[in-house]
Amino acid sequence: MLIVPLILSSIVSGILNIKDIKGIGNLGLKTILYYLSTSLVAILTGLFLVYILTPGIHNSTPVGEMIGLSGAELPKGLMKGSGSIYELKDIFLRMVPPNIVAAASKGQMLGIIFFGILFGISCHKIDGSYRDLLARFSQAVFEVSMKMTEIVMLFAPIGIFGLVAKVIAKTGLAAITPLLSFFFTVALALGIHFFITLSIILKSFGINPFNHLKNMLPALVTAFSTASSSATLPVTMECIEKRARVPNRISSFVLPLGATVNMDGTALYECVAALFIAQAMGIKIGFLKAFVVVFTALLTSIGVAGIPAASLVAIAVILKVIGLPVDAIGPILAVDRILDMMRTAVNVYSDSCGATVIWKVSRGA
Repeated sequence: MLIVPLILSSIVSGILNIKDIKGIGNLGLKTILYYLSTSLVAILTGLFLVYILTPGIHNSTPVGEMIGLSGAELPKGLMKGSGSIYELKDIFLRMVPPNIVAAASKGQMLGIIFFGILFGISCHKIDGSYRDLLARFSQAVFEVSMKMTEIVMLFAPIGIFGLVAKVIAKTGLAAITPLLSFFFTVALALGIHFFITLSIILKSFGINPFNHLKNMLPALVTAFSTASSSATLPVTMECIEKRARVPNRISSFVLPLGATVNMDGTALYECVAALFIAQAMGIKIGFLKAFVVVFTALLTSIGVAGIPAASLVAIAVILKVIGLPVDAIGPILAVDRILDMMRTAVNVYSDSCGATVIWKVSRGA
């Protein structure tokens, strides 16, 4: 019910919040390139680990029955053990729907995302008064959609209790093993990106990773405890300006933008979660469908709000795109909260690394 208005309004609002899409300039180009690059590396890290560790398979058998997914209804034409259901041309055809209303009603999220991007960019081409009106309207729709999502999420503890109780009652404690495997796969991927990938990036630009980590500790603690990159933004800005000595002209642009569009940990989590569910249901993800997962995770991570549990909507989008039932997301909710805290810390740390790197590059230039 909420995915289409939430994703569409989020993308349009995000693009319209860029005041001058033409004059974003050199700083904006560097920032966006950094954010897209680190998010892509994070997604590929998660993709690599989920293929290597196969958390959705236990003793050569999909764990769907162990975690209560055996009853999930597969879409027609998507049989267990089948290969990719998309050809390359179908991916691009789905991106440009002939009827956006029909695409929305059928949950064709690639088309909705493409339409949102095209609509947002086109808004910059029209008269300022109309553009401002559309910006306020799309932001209002986004705020209302988020408030509705928060209301739905109030019932999440009851739903999670019911889901976990049902699975444990049917399968016993066997369900714990695959969920722990999923948990540690995500945690390991987040750890690799946090401690290795981002440290290599910092070191490449002459920044001491240990010192930077020490400078950002207050922001990381806040991010971990609140699970909200938006709520952490003031602390992040204080740390990056007073501790890392990055000037305000850099931090005031890079960090708010990062809190909106740079979600390395979230993008990684979306990818691993979608592939784990596919493995658990016995669905083989070929190269083309893996490309769709990576592409969609990159786009939806940009549109995800910086609040707790917002990435669950993005995972539902990815499941729809690759042809899996949205209700299959249920079992991973049992371990989502602690992973949400971890991935938010990764998101915030990547933002801070971006601000420091871009300051170094701008100063060098």
